[in-house]
Order: sequence, then C-alpha cells, then structure tokens
Amino acid sequence: MQATKNFRTYFLRGMAALLPTILTIWIFVQCYHFIQDKVSIHINRGLVWLIGWVSEGKWTQEFLHDFWVEGPGKITGFFIAVIGVVFIGAFLASVMGRTIWHMFERMLMNVPLVKKVYPYIKQITDFFLTKQNLAFNDVVALQYPRKGVWSVGLVTGAGLKKITNSASKEFLTVFVPTSPTPFTGYVIMTPKDETIELDMTIEEALRFTISGGVITPAEQRAFEAMSNKDENDCV
Repeated sequence: MQATKNFRTYFLRGMAALLPTILTIWIFVQCYHFIQDKVSIHINRGLVWLIGWVSEGKWTQEFLHDFWVEGPGKITGFFIAVIGVVFIGAFLASVMGRTIWHMFERMLMNVPLVKKVYPYIKQITDFFLTKQNLAFNDVVALQYPRKGVWSVGLVTGAGLKKITNSASKEFLTVFVPTSPTPFTGYVIMTPKDETIELDMTIEEALRFTISGGVITPAEQRAFEAMSNKDENDCV
C-alpha cells in the first residue's frame, strides 16, 4: 500500500516538473513548423529561383531545391520569416504603420463573411500576444454565481447606462474568467458597492485562475495573513 502511494506521489511530482517544460517545447516546435510550412518554404523556393538566376545555371535546380527547400538551407527561410515579422511589427508601431493597418482592418470589416470571424480571432490573438490587449482596470472579488460564493473578476468598465439609471447606483462590468482557460468566462454587471477591490495585478489574477487557485500571491494568502495578525496580537 505504501509502495503504491509512493509511486503515485512520485509520478505526479515528476509530471508536475516535466509537463511545463514539455508543453513549452511543444508550443515552440509547433510554431516553428507552422512558420516553416506556411511561410519560409515559399521564401526558400524564391531563393532557389534567385540563386539559379544569379548563378546563370551553374547549379542545377534539383541541387538547389534539395539544399534550400529540403536540406539544411531551409532554416534560412525560417530566419528570414522571423526577421520579416519583426520588421512588420516595427513598422506597425509607427504612426504611418498604424494608420495603414487600421485602414486595412476597416476594409476587412466590410467583407461579409470575414467581418463575422476576424474580430473574434483578433481578440484571442491579442489576448495572448499583445501587452495592451487586456482592457482590464482592476481585480475585484464579487459574489457569483450566488450570494455567499465569491469569485475573482476583472473589471472591464462601468455598467450599462440603462441599468445604472434604473437601479440608481453605480455598476461595474466584470469579466469572470473560467479555469483553466481564462480567455473564456462570463461578463456580468454588479453593483460597485457589492464588490471588494483586491490588491492583485491582472497577471496574478490570471495565474490564480489558470492554476485553479493554487498559485496565490503571498500577501493574499488568508492563512499567512491570519498568522501574522495573531503574532502581532501576541506582541
């Protein structure tokens, strides 16, 4: 019985140690294959044509293809693609780049089918890839889904005008993320005086949600806070 318990304990500990590394490597490998298969392969084919044209036929197309597209030279296209993305990002950071991109997005939003899909894909990619994507102001605790049960939510703004006027009190619009996928959740409006503002950053709140409450900021751990209070009372 003890051997079985030890086996289970060590197995879970090993998985907890290895999974983050394995998943991180897997994500980067998938990103590499995506860029390699969808972007850099076309760059390499362009290099094959360019080198063949410049060299005036000194190397056969078969040799160039085997080296640049199928062989070790294919990594060149990957690096060119990455550098190209960096240059595009730098250009879009400029005033001219942002203006051009906003014009392009407005054109997309006029395409019947694209406008139904693009905004949602953009929200998901912005959530993971940009620093300014999180339009969250504060982290609050609120009683949801019922009284007496507290959830951690992210304030996205004020409540709707009609609700605020009808109830004659200030409301907050709060996004309550679900675990372990915080980019899905529930949007609710709750009276501001029925929420508790938490001393947590957005990143800490998301880590708390993803981990199922396991990863908690040290200053927010109730047991440690009570222990410190008891120590102060004894003094």
